[in-house]
Amino acid sequence: MSSNLNQTGKTVKIPGADHPITVEPNPARIVVKLGGKVIADTREALTLREAAYPAVLYIPRKDTDMTLLERTEHTTYCPYKGDCSYFSIPSGGERSANSVWTYEHPYTAVAAIKDHLAFYPDRVDSIEVHA
Repeated sequence: MSSNLNQTGKTVKIPGADHPITVEPNPARIVVKLGGKVIADTREALTLREAAYPAVLYIPRKDTDMTLLERTEHTTYCPYKGDCSYFSIPSGGERSANSVWTYEHPYTAVAAIKDHLAFYPDRVDSIEVHA
């Protein structure tokens, strides 16, 4: 693994054998629902696999009803992916606070997830995968 510091002094790590990350197109139709509404519907999702973590579906913003989302002040940082921003889905109440995350300026190793969103499965009603 190699790492260095970015302009803001944060550690940047490059995926490698000890912490692999892959991003691949997902051929399935992915539909995210909450409260009877379709939040996202796409055939252009990406599947990100990172080390031993469960795979995460990243859905293009263009296939998400962004009017149903509300940006929050919550942020996190991943040394492999970069600064992470969050959205809530107000119609889902407290359960759906910070239920959506996005890397708006991801590091080069995961650049494909730019302009994509990921959803916490337990904060929406369903994330359906249709073959």
